[in-house]
Amino acid sequence: MNATTDPTHRSSPTDVAGPRPDRQRKTALVSRVLHRGGLWLMLGGLVLVGLLTSRQFASADNLINILRSVTLLGIVSVGVAFITCGKHYVDLSIPAIMAAAGMAAVSAQGWGPAGMLAAALAVGLGIGAVNGAVVGYLRLNPIIWTLAVSFFLDGFLRWAYAGRQIYPDADTPGGAFFLNLSQAQVGLGGAVLPLPTVVMLAVALAGALLLGGTRFGRKVQLTGADFEVARLSGVRVGRTVMLTFVVSGVCTAIAGVLLTSMNRQATFETGLGYDFNAVTAVVLGGVALNGGRGSVVGVLGGVAVVGVLLNVLQLAGVGSFGQMVVKGLVFIGIVAGTSAFARKVGRE
Repeated sequence: MNATTDPTHRSSPTDVAGPRPDRQRKTALVSRVLHRGGLWLMLGGLVLVGLLTSRQFASADNLINILRSVTLLGIVSVGVAFITCGKHYVDLSIPAIMAAAGMAAVSAQGWGPAGMLAAALAVGLGIGAVNGAVVGYLRLNPIIWTLAVSFFLDGFLRWAYAGRQIYPDADTPGGAFFLNLSQAQVGLGGAVLPLPTVVMLAVALAGALLLGGTRFGRKVQLTGADFEVARLSGVRVGRTVMLTFVVSGVCTAIAGVLLTSMNRQATFETGLGYDFNAVTAVVLGGVALNGGRGSVVGVLGGVAVVGVLLNVLQLAGVGSFGQMVVKGLVFIGIVAGTSAFARKVGRE
């Protein structure tokens, strides 16, 4: 009589294929907790490393430097979150848009402050609309297209300005305003904050409301989750995708104006590296590269992680090339981790 027909036989754990259901549930719970809280654990760990490795880390000057370093990245990342949530990864023309917006603003300084800001925002909106129309309606690869646009803009700006940098003139109607723009401060509830920080908070609030509390935000997430399902549900997916690039273009132009004001000059190199830093912050913040999921609050957490990480590396004496290596490893690690989590959840 074999074990399968013996009524006295009791099954052992080895008779059951795969893990027990209760173990599966516990594993899934732990995975979700780590997935949702891992960002803040990482941020806390980086702060602890900074405190243990450098006395300068907790100084007021250094904390202000961290805040300044993440402000513009935060503005750009809020815009990129819409593109990534819509399943189009990132806009590689971000550095060129920042440069073009800054140069447009300085070129329009004779029109006064309003004219300078209008010129910069028009650049961001226009380039974003072109990128979005091509990607959304013609369905071209967003990586290839925006990279081509980046090359085109860089060459066009160098040709149009004969390879020269341009500078704000304090004697023009808008020049003095522009030079002081990034240094201005705003009082909020008894606290005094730099104007760029206030702008970042305003952009983040608007982005959070737009992505998480409007029909447009729901359309973006549905389009990112499944393009065909969104189309069959009545979503005008081409228009939705175009608008995500418009949002990103406007946010990028705002950051470009502030960065140009900080540098006190408009150059072709303005914004270099912001594309990769932004997508790293967005992915760290929980926005799925395969689309359909994400929040602006998480993105701000990802921005903070990137800012603190780079600051810790700088205080440790790591050069720019070493920082690029570390950022690349972090990006690879988080993409691999989120992909593994998605596969695991899909099997359970």
